[in-house]
Amino acid sequence: MSEESADRAFPDLKQLRLDALLRELMDRAAEVLESQDRIHRLLDAVVTVASDLSLPDVLRRIVQSSIDLVGARYAAMGVLAPEGTSLQEFIYIGIDDQRRELIGDLPHGKGILGLLINHPEPIRMPDLHKHPQSYGFPPNHPPMKSFLGVPVRVRGAVFGNLYLTEKKGNDEFTEEDQTVVIALAAAAGIAIENARLFAHSQQRETWLQASTELNSALMTGQTTNGALKLVARRAAEVSGAPLVTIAMPDDTGEHLTIEVVDNPSAAELIGQQVTVANSLIGGVFASGEPRIVPNPAQASSALSELDWADEPPAILQELGSTLIVPLAAGQHVLGVLSIAKHRSQTPFLDVDLQMVQTFAAHAALAIEYARAQEYRQRLIVFEDRDRIARDLHDQVIQRLFAIGLGLQGLSRLMVKPDLGRRVAGFVEEIDQTIREIRRSIFSLQEDPGTGPVSLRGELLRVIQEGAGALGFEPTVNMDGPLDSLVPDDLRPDVLATLRETLSNAARHAQASTVLITINVDREGRGLKLAIKDDGKGMPGEPQRHSGLANITERANRWHGTCDIDTAVGSGTTITWTVPLPTQD
Repeated sequence: MSEESADRAFPDLKQLRLDALLRELMDRAAEVLESQDRIHRLLDAVVTVASDLSLPDVLRRIVQSSIDLVGARYAAMGVLAPEGTSLQEFIYIGIDDQRRELIGDLPHGKGILGLLINHPEPIRMPDLHKHPQSYGFPPNHPPMKSFLGVPVRVRGAVFGNLYLTEKKGNDEFTEEDQTVVIALAAAAGIAIENARLFAHSQQRETWLQASTELNSALMTGQTTNGALKLVARRAAEVSGAPLVTIAMPDDTGEHLTIEVVDNPSAAELIGQQVTVANSLIGGVFASGEPRIVPNPAQASSALSELDWADEPPAILQELGSTLIVPLAAGQHVLGVLSIAKHRSQTPFLDVDLQMVQTFAAHAALAIEYARAQEYRQRLIVFEDRDRIARDLHDQVIQRLFAIGLGLQGLSRLMVKPDLGRRVAGFVEEIDQTIREIRRSIFSLQEDPGTGPVSLRGELLRVIQEGAGALGFEPTVNMDGPLDSLVPDDLRPDVLATLRETLSNAARHAQASTVLITINVDREGRGLKLAIKDDGKGMPGEPQRHSGLANITERANRWHGTCDIDTAVGSGTTITWTVPLPTQD
């Protein structure tokens, strides 16, 4: 029977066939409309994701868009850590803050999440609990069954993974859902890259601005230490890191001393030393090559390897990614800048290393400029001091000496003895003035930056220290070749004797004047140190205990003598004499 005959014989059958065709046509039309709607929603999602250049906002919009596109109840973006084996950041939607607190720690990339990390290919499963790598959920976690996971790539490298669970109104995600999420992930990769480039450009601009401000500040006249503190403060402000340190080499170049710490809670670090040969910081200083320490344990050990008398500061246990960069002006490495983030902060990347290295190079040049300014100022001071010393020696002393000779000549012509004695007294005062001017000349010729190197300079420093305790300036006479004939191994005992004697005078003598005489005799055979005060003196025979016993022992060590002349109300004179080695 033909179809036409069948239609005439069974009119109802023809109607059924028409109804089926109409339903099929309507279903296909609905599918087309749904596909078009999904495409429109996908395009809207792409536009939404790409409309912001803030990376945190971009990531959250990706998660929200994935929920809207496939009808998932929960979604999250897991950002991979730099090593690529765990999650560094986890952005989620669908769980409120109260439930989040009850759940506890966020996922680290184990179980099903780790499966996608180890094998970055789309995964779709109707029941994730049935997978052998499923670890289950912690207490208070909402139930989740259906699962869809898609990797998000940026320039071919996996940036993170997009996770969706609990398909609304269906037992599992469909193949179309997977296709749509893959397309969203591709668009997300481009948006993430744009956001990262924008963030890096902003960060680079911030570091360059910090370099400019640093240079401007240092050009106004800063000390080297002030320059280092300014470098550390600007580095901390720009990086947002809780700990910034600057280590500088010692005179030997074998150790680095931490001189600046930009965090009050880590002030114990100041003054600590590390060896150049066996430390992370020392390795950067020796090689001149910067490095990133991504591992928190390594970052902590970079400063925990210091020689602590007590427990290291607690902040060292909280460090995360750390940048260690040389402060290099050309080929010359001045020191090492270390910037340590908290373990909860985003780790440093290679692009951060490049920016900080540029900042450190600019900072090193600025520090060199500050040092040059310091040297220039010191040179000016030295030149002035040298000029003053020459003027005092060539003009003032010579004039005083001439006046003294003239007065001595006049004294011989005096008929009255009293007038002669008075003129002789004036001559003695002039001689004393000449001695004090010479002492000032010696003081001017010492280097205030590096400390005294001559015996005269060291003696003057001890006298200045003693003047603070006495409450007045002692009178000092120095004569003879003190710097050339007194051997180096004798100097500590001479200085210790002077210091001890001045200390005793300050504590016990109640004196108003102290006269210090230090000289080497004309033959260069002996050194004499005499300290005379006008204090209350000592009752009876002096008891050689403590300080007096020490200075007597020092004289005996050099086969010398220590004589004490004192009486109640008449002051005390201590004469310390030692022989000098015979000169060939």
